This record gives sequence, C-alpha cells and structure tokens, in this order.
Amino acid sequence: MQKSGQRPGEAGRAPDDPMLWPFAAARLAMDACFWWLERGPAEQGDGDLPYLSWSTPGTLALELATMRLRDCSRTRSGQPALVCAPYALHRALIADFAPGHSVVQSLQNGGIDRIYLTDWRSATPDMRHLSIDSYLGDLNVAIDEIGAPVDLVGLCQGGWLSLLYAARFPAKVRRLVLAGAPVDLSIDSRLAQLARNAPVMVYDQLVARGGGNVSGEEMLHVWSKAPSRDDIAAALQRDLSDEEGAALLARFDRWNTETLNLPGAYYLQIVNWIFRENRIACGNFTALGRAIDLKDVKSPIFLLAGLDDDVVPAVQALGTAGLLGTPPAFVAASSEPCNHLGLFMGARTHAYAWPRIAEWLHSDLAGVLARRA
Repeated sequence: MQKSGQRPGEAGRAPDDPMLWPFAAARLAMDACFWWLERGPAEQGDGDLPYLSWSTPGTLALELATMRLRDCSRTRSGQPALVCAPYALHRALIADFAPGHSVVQSLQNGGIDRIYLTDWRSATPDMRHLSIDSYLGDLNVAIDEIGAPVDLVGLCQGGWLSLLYAARFPAKVRRLVLAGAPVDLSIDSRLAQLARNAPVMVYDQLVARGGGNVSGEEMLHVWSKAPSRDDIAAALQRDLSDEEGAALLARFDRWNTETLNLPGAYYLQIVNWIFRENRIACGNFTALGRAIDLKDVKSPIFLLAGLDDDVVPAVQALGTAGLLGTPPAFVAASSEPCNHLGLFMGARTHAYAWPRIAEWLHSDLAGVLARRA
C-alpha cells in the first residue's frame, strides 16, 4: 500500500494500512510533539455508538469487560470455532465485512456450523488499566462458555493473542489458525520498524494524551490521509466501478472511521513486550501467572500469509511454525498473492484460501497421516 521508497510516516503521513496505525502514531507524535502539547486531550467515546451492521446473522452469547462474544452458529452441535479478531483500533467487522469478504461467512460456507467471534469493546476511561492478561482471561471465559476444546482462528493481532492462549491452555485448543499474525518480531517488518523507531516516552505520551487510553478518534484525526481507492480495491480484491463496488467502497470508508479506543496499559504492553522486546518468540512472556513456552503448543496449525503483505511479511507469518511444538506433519500453510487486509477482506482469498482452511478444520488429520504411512 505504501509507495516504494517512502518511509513509514514520512512527511507526517501515516501508512495507508489501518493495521499499522497504532504504531505509526509514535512517529507522528514525534513530528507533532509540540502541537500535541498545545492542544487539549481528545474526548473519549463511550464505546456504544451505533455501528455498521454485521453481514452474518448472529446473537450476543456473552457480555464481558473486554468483549461481546458474538454467536453466529447455525446449530448447537458440532465442533466450535472461535474467530479472534484483531484489537487494533478497528472493529471486529474486519472478520465479517461483507458477503464474499467475510471470514465468518467463508467458514460457514465451508461447513463450519458453530462459529463465534470476539467483538472487542472500545476502551472507556474505566478500562484504561486493562492488560493483556485481562484479554486472555476473558478469552478463557468465552471459551469455557462455548465449550472447550475450540478451533481458534486468530487474525493479525488476534493471532498472537490466540497463540498465547493456546500456549497457556493447550488442552482447550483443538486446532489453531493464524492469519497474518505477527509473532517473531526479529524478522523485520513495517510493524516492527514502526514500533521500535520511537522512544518509549512517545508511547507514554500517546496514552497520556488519551486520558489513559489510546484514542481512536484522535488517531483518525491525526491521520487525515484516508486509504486511496486503489488501496481499498487491493484489499477487497475487486473492481469498485460498478454499483456493488461503490457500495463496498462506501462501507469500507465507514468501517475505517469506526475506530475503537485501546486501554493504555494493554497498548503499552503490546508495544514494549511484543513488538520491541519480542518476548513471545524469545520465550520470556508471562501470561496469567505462568511463563509461556511455545513448544507447549502441539495442536495442528494452519498458517495463512500474504505474499504482498508488508505489515506481516510471509516469511514472518510462516516462520511461526518453527517456534511451536506442533509436529511438522500437522502444519499446513497457504501463501496468497495479497496484501495484509486482503487476507481478511479479499474476494480472491475468500474464494481460495478460506475454503481450504474450512476443509482443513473438518479433515481427519490422523486418518490422512495413516493413509500416507
């Protein structure tokens, strides 16, 4: 999405991909530090404003401090799948954007009849001290409510959260799907560069500016450059010139403005522990009171990567397999010709990759291996 040769945040402009925005903020903060100090703090939203409607019918299964657990199941029986959406300034609608552009719908079309989705809440002032443990704890409550073991499908930053959960509670995850998930940040990427390029004090200032949270509204205001029509067409992987395309373009623009605030404590832990110190991959991350060892993750895993993804490069997304205890025979992967958002919203990706993932979730892996022997 970003033009070749242009540095992230160059000339005060943020990268076009919304997934980078919480980290590009630090670069912009340095460029506009004195201007920020002269302005008052941004007003906090209440997290309950009317939003775009979901594409897939569903109900509210559980309401927790960090999320509303959305139930999109078509039956009460069968193996459940939980889609863990990214919590990075935008709504979980990224996982259910529109017909033909929806992870939830593609899994349903592939025969997965029990599907749940983490609909993360926008942080209110009383949520400012919530930590990564808070989100792991509520994810655990949600999975207990659904009924373990689940098939856990982690998208982008929902991927590292899903992986931490699978390492902390390995018996509660039957199979794991990680799509465009940043885990080993020693493998260079725009995400890692943006997180490391600013001094720690800049991130602290960003949280202070939001009254203890990272303000999605302020970030959107600072990043006045919206993704271009070509950026959106690349993400959705379709021509936008017809009537349906125009509707999708308008929907994307609306989704892009529906930002969420992030708890300050949670945000600073992500920046420092995950993206700057690489604790998950290095083996020194503690989750819910226990040291995490990724070798404890032995469940079958499917890794989805974008060949044109400069947010989480394919080599980084696929390299996670080498950190786990999952036997190589139980590792599946797909590399698609798409950018980062195209992994979750792209029409071609939903025509090819996600049906394959649904088939893999259904498959009898032990039987396949026995037949090969």
